[in-house]
Amino acid sequence: MQSGSNVFLEGLRQFAPEAVPGWALMLTAAGIGVAIVMGLVSVNAIFSVWLERKVSGHIQCRYGPMYVGWHGWLQSIADGVKLLLKEDMIPAGADRAMFMLAPALVLASILGAMAAFPLMPDVFFADLDLGLFAILAFSSLTTIGVVMAGWASNSKWTIFGAMREAAQVVAYEIPLGVALLVPVMVAGTFNLREASALQSGMWGMDWFVMPWNNPFVLPAAVLFLVAALAETKRAPFDLPEAESELVAGFMTEYSGIRWSFFFMEEYAAMFLMSAVGAVFFFGGFESPLTALAARLVEDPRLIVPAAEGGMRLNLGSLPYQLAAGTTLLLKTFAGIFLMMWLRWTLPRIRIDQVMTMGYKYLTPLALLCVLGAGIWEAIRHSWLR
Repeated sequence: MQSGSNVFLEGLRQFAPEAVPGWALMLTAAGIGVAIVMGLVSVNAIFSVWLERKVSGHIQCRYGPMYVGWHGWLQSIADGVKLLLKEDMIPAGADRAMFMLAPALVLASILGAMAAFPLMPDVFFADLDLGLFAILAFSSLTTIGVVMAGWASNSKWTIFGAMREAAQVVAYEIPLGVALLVPVMVAGTFNLREASALQSGMWGMDWFVMPWNNPFVLPAAVLFLVAALAETKRAPFDLPEAESELVAGFMTEYSGIRWSFFFMEEYAAMFLMSAVGAVFFFGGFESPLTALAARLVEDPRLIVPAAEGGMRLNLGSLPYQLAAGTTLLLKTFAGIFLMMWLRWTLPRIRIDQVMTMGYKYLTPLALLCVLGAGIWEAIRHSWLR
């Protein structure tokens, strides 16, 4: 398994004096990685809040924010400054330790999941063989933080929201994971970089979602989208924070920076689920732009073996790496836009309908997709022999 810190570590070794010990370089590389992950989550939240306001505005035939910056692009930054300066209040009857720990756990879990995600084909923090498994495991920890927040607030509204979140996630994590098994069976790997590389092609003919590769991947992608909406608490599955029923659900008693942690997690989870869907269904890093950039460089690897036995950075591959990263970013925000579009289009459904859809329809359909995909792959491989 290749360490994800190699990109930063090799760069530091090229410019650091020889007297600097190796452990110091490793700690510095790890610190750079943590700072990049935190910066990505923060910038994603700022941009996504602005984008959602513009999307909702245009769907409702209005402009959205316009006055703070060009087309209101500074509005999210102004809101962030307001939340930083806002008083952080804790209810008198709350469990203080659990109340303060819950938003930190929610944000930490999504940061851990982001660390297992590659930014570019050769720029990643942890190149895990079980990368998809790690992402799903980390992202499921947010439920514990939500339940802690609802219980610690000592409010009936927050407890109702927390219990809805627990029931909803239990119902939809099963079809979410089972639906992802279909492209995993086609790819034969949980590694995100390897799954993306298997879909290389000029015009997307090798994307897993294409029906001639496996006809059961497309319905699995639809099931994954529905389950991802419920997993990220997005409308029409926003029952844990239904403002028309529960004030603000599990977040009712939070204010200031702790309140913003929950929104940072929500938009980071949207980004992560959209990116996972892009990698395992829609080609990941692969696109005509990536294929063209690969033809323009001699070696698309960012880190290559050096003549003296070490490793060195291949700066000539940056056009390919940037093209691949841009491709995945565009696909990811296409998924985020779809989630926002559905939020401002569909009405919220009842909690009994949420449970019925998850257990009685999505889970059996996902299992049928796995069965069909397995039969298809067995027949295809027997013919190839």
